[in-house]
Amino acid sequence: MRIVKLAMTAFFCLASSVQAAELPKQISFIVPYAPGSTSDMIPRLVAPYLSQSFGIPVIVENMAGANGAIGAQRVARAPADGSQILMAPTGVLSINQFIYQKLSYDPETSFAPLINAASTPNMIVVSKNVPANNLPELIKLIREKPGTISYGSAGLGSTSHLCGEMLKTAAKGDLLHVPFRGPAPAKQAVLAGDVSLICDNLSNVINDAREGTLKAIALTAQKRHPRAPEIPTSAEQGFPALDAGIWYSFVVPASTPREIVDRLNGEIAKTLKIPEVEARLGNLGLTVIADKPEEFGKFMKAETQRWKEAIEAAGVKID
Repeated sequence: MRIVKLAMTAFFCLASSVQAAELPKQISFIVPYAPGSTSDMIPRLVAPYLSQSFGIPVIVENMAGANGAIGAQRVARAPADGSQILMAPTGVLSINQFIYQKLSYDPETSFAPLINAASTPNMIVVSKNVPANNLPELIKLIREKPGTISYGSAGLGSTSHLCGEMLKTAAKGDLLHVPFRGPAPAKQAVLAGDVSLICDNLSNVINDAREGTLKAIALTAQKRHPRAPEIPTSAEQGFPALDAGIWYSFVVPASTPREIVDRLNGEIAKTLKIPEVEARLGNLGLTVIADKPEEFGKFMKAETQRWKEAIEAAGVKID
């Protein structure tokens, strides 16, 4: 009985401290990319709910540049009081440190994990004028016409860039990389037929595939996606190593008090689980995760190791 009482006392003390965690007068979500992307949409969807719940302004600021490094640097150097939250997709936390010679923040020490919000696999789509309807046909085409098949990307070091390099490795052939400033212009180039293909995240290209303006080739994943069950995976088409996706997380400065981390995590998770919010994200091909900080931290370490190996195999480096 004494042990139960002590446990209950500890629980109520923890609950009290989380409830009493003092938040700043305003919270800013820092999005290290331009407006219009999935990275931008998620915090804009969450912000109004948090503002209502906390009773303070919650705004979204875009700080694009250097594949997310400029915005990440700002949050890394921000006051550790919960006033600035970084929207940190895969590239910011698990890719940049392996492709850039110098980085203005340290993904391992600059931030405290807050929550992994959602994830989506990448999907290879090709222009309608590309004579391939599945992954083996595309691989064959790349091998037969080296250097003539091009792929667009959202920029150097993006998951669409690395996915293209994975495709190149899988094909054992040559692909021409055409980097753009973001996923939207890259997709437009494929739609126009100026570029052969793109391996972008599902949420960015699924509607184009369903409308028939682009041809879906493969999800670069191990399992089919519930929002696109008709699209076969790279694994089931014989290329399991072609596995690329993106997750969208939130982190805060490393020394942010645990009470604030827990309070922010709880409210963001609750918001992501609102049926209307989850449905809207799901319609875009996103799967809500909404995990705890410890779970996200372990996941991030595993993903960082996986991407490190993939980047080393592809030999991708940016000066």
